[in-house]
Amino acid sequence: MSEAADSSTESRPVRLREALRQARIEAADRTGVVVDLRDAEVARLEILSDALDPLFDEIPGQIDLFDRGISQGETPRLWIDVVAHVVMGRDKRQYRFVQDTRNGRIVLAESHDLAAIVKAVTDYVARRMVERERAFSVAQAQAQVIEPPRRRGGVWPFVLGFVLGALSLFGVALYESLKPMYF
Repeated sequence: MSEAADSSTESRPVRLREALRQARIEAADRTGVVVDLRDAEVARLEILSDALDPLFDEIPGQIDLFDRGISQGETPRLWIDVVAHVVMGRDKRQYRFVQDTRNGRIVLAESHDLAAIVKAVTDYVARRMVERERAFSVAQAQAQVIEPPRRRGGVWPFVLGFVLGALSLFGVALYESLKPMYF
C-alpha cells in the first residue's frame, strides 16, 4: 500500500500543476481576446473619426470649442469636445454618442450605422456653434450697456474749485485785516 499511497500523492500535484497550466493558458487567451476587442473598438472609432474629417475641416480656425481625439484607456473614446464623446456599445459594433451634463450623462444618438452617428455629431457641432455665437452676442451687448459714461473734463472743475476757495480765503483774510481792532 505504500506504493499506492506514493503514486496517489504524486498524481495529485501533477494534476494540479496541469490544471494551473491550463488555467494560465485560458487566462492568456481571454486577455488576448480582450486586447483584440479593444483594438477593434479603436479601429471602429478611427473609422468614425475619418468620416468626421470633412465636418471638422469646415469649422473656422478661430473657433476652439472642439478638440477631437481618441483616448485609449480601459474604454476607448472618440472625444468631440470636452463634454461629448462617442463610445462603442456593449456589442462593440454599435456607436453611442453621449454628452456629460450637470445632471448626468445623456445619450444623444445610438446606432450601428456610421452615417447616423456622423449626422448626430454634425447636428451637435452646429448647435454648439450657435450657442457660442449667442453667448458672444450677449456678452457684446452687455459690454456696451455696462460701459461707463464719459467724464467731461475732470480737471477743470477741480481748478475752478481751487481758485474759488483761494479767493474766498483771501476775502476772509482781507475782511479780518480791515476790521477796527479793539483791546
